[in-house]
Amino acid sequence: MAMKETLLEQLLEPTVTSLGYEFWGLEFSGRGSQTLLRVYIESDAGILVDDCAKVSRQLSAILDVEDPIPGEYTLEVSSPGLDRPLFKLEHYQRYSGQSVQIKLRLAFEGRRKFTGVLKGVEGDEVILHVDEDEFCFPIETIDQAKVQTRLEKTKSNK
Repeated sequence: MAMKETLLEQLLEPTVTSLGYEFWGLEFSGRGSQTLLRVYIESDAGILVDDCAKVSRQLSAILDVEDPIPGEYTLEVSSPGLDRPLFKLEHYQRYSGQSVQIKLRLAFEGRRKFTGVLKGVEGDEVILHVDEDEFCFPIETIDQAKVQTRLEKTKSNK
């Protein structure tokens, strides 16, 4: 995770948890007026639009006071959804046995995208079973990861 995301997480997570939600993670991308800060929240009871609005109001107030992002940006508060992004080692452990798609920061064995069954974590590494191979990716090498809930067509099953 980049330094900006880490600082934003440290600033926003306490507010999300104090409102009774789990801070799932955040994405920060873009430049200028295209900058987007997306904060994911979770709850055992599920997330409704009213939950997102409530958290958004509180986070907006904190961001206005602390002003950690220069210029214009859009704040979006959302549920992680079914094809949820994975941010922390705990997330990878929680979804062990599920199909996931991982995109690495840099290519490994000539590729950056891997889809397979998540076997869990070992230390700070994510273990992924792809076809007949097993890969161990240090979490800091993973750019994005998400749970795959839909069966996607591949060349082998067309």
